[in-house]
Amino acid sequence: MNFYFVEFALNSLFRQKQKVISIFLIFTLLVFLLSSIFFISNSLKLEILSTVKSLPEIIIKKEVAGRSELIDEDLVDELVLIDGVSEVIPRVWGYYYSFSLNCYFSIVGLEEFDNTWLKSLTDASTKIDENSIIVGQGVKKILEKNFYKDFFNFYTPDNKVKRLKIIGEFRGETNLFSNDVIIMNKNNAKEILGIDKTKVTDIVLKVSNPNEVKTIASKLIQKYPNLVVLTKQDLKKDYEELFNYKGGVFLALFLIVLFTFFLLLYEKISSITSNELKEIGILRAIGWKIEDIIKEKLIESLIVSIFAYLLGLILAIFYVYFLNAPLLKNIFIGSRILENNFLFNFYFDIKTILLIFLLTVPIYLFATIIPAWKVAIKDIEDIIK
Repeated sequence: MNFYFVEFALNSLFRQKQKVISIFLIFTLLVFLLSSIFFISNSLKLEILSTVKSLPEIIIKKEVAGRSELIDEDLVDELVLIDGVSEVIPRVWGYYYSFSLNCYFSIVGLEEFDNTWLKSLTDASTKIDENSIIVGQGVKKILEKNFYKDFFNFYTPDNKVKRLKIIGEFRGETNLFSNDVIIMNKNNAKEILGIDKTKVTDIVLKVSNPNEVKTIASKLIQKYPNLVVLTKQDLKKDYEELFNYKGGVFLALFLIVLFTFFLLLYEKISSITSNELKEIGILRAIGWKIEDIIKEKLIESLIVSIFAYLLGLILAIFYVYFLNAPLLKNIFIGSRILENNFLFNFYFDIKTILLIFLLTVPIYLFATIIPAWKVAIKDIEDIIK
């Protein structure tokens, strides 16, 4: 490589600085958007799929005409007797709408012996009792904004007031899932949600031997054909389908950005200026070969595209992992009224970096070199004229 080519390419870029700057900014913006989309997508996918490890082996629920129905809590006594089942836990959960705050909360009711589950979400010493609740960070914010710092008044379906004390909140790293959650005693949850005392939302089964999950699930389906039996693998598929559905929004945005980039490249291919034509003609006249001109244009394109690619990548990393991706984040986790302060964990995927590079830099190189080659192969007199 003759370094005079690099010097000449830099001078050529400087002579066309207005056009080069506009292309550089557009290229940087494209890489920034694509990188941000992939970084958010990869981080959320990693976060969501990692929660599969903490999911129960089997969940039993009831559905009628595609809608969830309550289950008799007496069913717990029958499920305990099934071979291979180590523990059976009835659960109560549902959505509570606060008219005064104009938002929904997710209420989860726990038995007293289930308090150990909270250790993975809050401080190990935090325990709920009959008169207390633990809230997510989004819930905490909106309650404090409306002057509920130490307690909150719930309204039961029969219009009675149930005052419960706020004794803690979830840790920040769990905010993706716990942002709108309120955990309380199971009996309080039933009263606030209007659930019959003999009913539960679903039942969780813990299996001592993971290899027996499919066998036990098959037995349950045969014994209780009117119930829905979900294994951990089924729940994983549901998570993936939900993720892929929301990922379609990103895919649509990705295609729009890519299509716009192609249009801009097409405009560049068909808009070689008279100065560029004259420059190529003069170079051919003084003895430059066609491959020399292509080499010089390749260096120009590499300088613009590589620097724009790196700048777009750095900006995307700063936007997603330092600024927490404002606006774009809400496409996946939603905004609603409860602001979610979930932080993206840094996840470096070389395949993603390489994919973004292949989708941008080579296309730009071809778009620059091809028109230059078409001009360079013409007769010198025709070019100069």
